[in-house]
Amino acid sequence: MKRTTLIALALGLASLQAAAQTDRGFEIAKNLEIFSSVYKQLNLNYVDDVDPGKTIKVAIDAMLSSLDPYTNYYPESDIEDVKLQLLGEYGGVGAMIMQRGDSVIVSEPYKGLPADEAGIKAGDLILEVNGESTRGKKTPDVSSAMRGQAGTQVTLKLERAGKVFERTLTRREIKLPNVPYYGYVADPAGGAAAGGKGDYGYVKLDEFTADAAKHVREAFVKLKQDNPNMKGFILDLRGNGGGLMNEAVDIVGIWVPRGTLVVETKGKVAAKNMKSATRLQPEDTEMPLAVLIDGASASASEIVSGALQDLDRAVVIGQRSYGKGLVQNILPMPYNSQMKVTVSKYYIPSGRCIQAIDYSHRDEQGRAVKVPDSLKTAFKTKGGRTVYDGFGIEPDIEVTPDYMSNLGIALAQKMLVFDYATQYYRSHDKIAPAADFEVDDGLYADFCRYLKERKLTYSTVTEHVLKQLREVADQEKYGPAIEQQLKEMEQRLEKEKEDDLEKHRDEVSEMLKAELLGRYYYDEGRIEGVLKSDKVVLRAIEELKAKK
Repeated sequence: MKRTTLIALALGLASLQAAAQTDRGFEIAKNLEIFSSVYKQLNLNYVDDVDPGKTIKVAIDAMLSSLDPYTNYYPESDIEDVKLQLLGEYGGVGAMIMQRGDSVIVSEPYKGLPADEAGIKAGDLILEVNGESTRGKKTPDVSSAMRGQAGTQVTLKLERAGKVFERTLTRREIKLPNVPYYGYVADPAGGAAAGGKGDYGYVKLDEFTADAAKHVREAFVKLKQDNPNMKGFILDLRGNGGGLMNEAVDIVGIWVPRGTLVVETKGKVAAKNMKSATRLQPEDTEMPLAVLIDGASASASEIVSGALQDLDRAVVIGQRSYGKGLVQNILPMPYNSQMKVTVSKYYIPSGRCIQAIDYSHRDEQGRAVKVPDSLKTAFKTKGGRTVYDGFGIEPDIEVTPDYMSNLGIALAQKMLVFDYATQYYRSHDKIAPAADFEVDDGLYADFCRYLKERKLTYSTVTEHVLKQLREVADQEKYGPAIEQQLKEMEQRLEKEKEDDLEKHRDEVSEMLKAELLGRYYYDEGRIEGVLKSDKVVLRAIEELKAKK
């Protein structure tokens, strides 16, 4: 009788599942038919012509946006963007551009690529691309026009210091370096190590694109070979939005034993769930290691930092990471289009998933909600330390970020540091080597004179509050009684602002230094030049020295 009951129950469950699948199949077919009918009626009856490609793309994008921000559809025309995201490569001329009012300008040419070789410089105004004006166009449109198949040509009309010139460039397959810089940093308390090298190795990793692990490994090995007395190593993942998971696994494998589990993925299709362990022999399992993260470190960056934290192999320093514990796959679609789909969540060695936002639940405004503290679970690292899921990677050592002053924000928004660097570069052939360059008194005084000529103005939070106080006082009829005090405060504040360039000299000097280093030594020089004053890097050195 028990056996009969179990068989009946199993058959009943199977029937329910079959019915559910049938209902789901019917719902899908019904809604696809409705969608098809809506479009047909629009095409037949709408007052103006309907662009099918544009309209359907909008519909697809709206449908996918209801899921999560990482599930995206790419028509054939956007495949270059997919290549840039996943591989760090695209067909183009190798230059960053940005919006400035109704115009688009070159913000930085990449070293040794077509734009750089043609003499195109930061600050050059792009007037035309292949004879078509860029006036009023947005940066993505101009960027798209400049990109194309490697081997084809593009003609740019540019303007520099009032002079118009043309350059015809042959596009190349542009592969951005995922490791823009590696080198040494010295212990400020102990100076440089023997041979003039710093005591600590440093690698900056920008993206987890193809061969990222190979390049990080090569950099680490070379640094060890060049300085056998290297005391520790810093992997900088700040601002790194992630990329290929296999590269993350292989990077962890540089410092942990072969066969160590790094990440496990779990999704709807159980057959596609997988565990990823390190594949190669490590280079060093003992050297003190620090990983730097911030709020923009996401996905693969969180796999590396989280795995090394869970395995108690590295100290993680900086700010809490972004919290992206989702995995995407690229699926081929008809007519050379593609779709990137979230297929699973990933779990690092302690068993935790660091996904911070629950896209399956929305608030009353339709916004996805963060995982509440009540649902966060404690996990243990290999050495027994407590870590939590559900909100990114929390650093072992938190370093509070420096927030820009109102002066710094104004200089950035008005592009005054950028413009000064453009002017300076055009009139000065060289500056000191990147590692030695500093903004001295003379250079800073010249920049202050430049700002005075440009009549820099900006508002502070205090000024805004004073303005609100005046408005409220007038409404409540207190204005005349406190007018004198308000005027005195405004005058005092204005006088204090005159000293802002001196009060915030360190901040402004760093902005100026970074911009000038980029002009003369590209991204590599910019990174090298600011390392010795980077407080997160300096804190990493302190922790590596302690070996705690």
